[in-house]
Amino acid sequence: MQYKTITLELLRERTEIFEQLRQQRKLLTTVERYARELKSGHEAWKKLLTQLRPGTAPNQIASEALEMALKELQERLPSASPPDDHEAVVLDAAMMFIRPRTSRG
Repeated sequence: MQYKTITLELLRERTEIFEQLRQQRKLLTTVERYARELKSGHEAWKKLLTQLRPGTAPNQIASEALEMALKELQERLPSASPPDDHEAVVLDAAMMFIRPRTSRG
């Protein structure tokens, strides 16, 4: 799972914050922190969804859990400007990047 890659892309959507973190040399530590949060959220959602729907395929659970964890992370990320359609496009691209990996179990 490429939690850091996903997190970096989410931060890149927020250009002002991304540049500020980069200039302050805090980008890497921030990406790592949010990536850990994303991973923890993903694992928690997988556990919960598995308990709620025991007959569901593991790759389906993993995919849905990642979507939920991503949504939670996006809501926690600071926003310098109002969200736009670009965020949805980047999220879709991230999901397409991840899905082939989760489908293998």
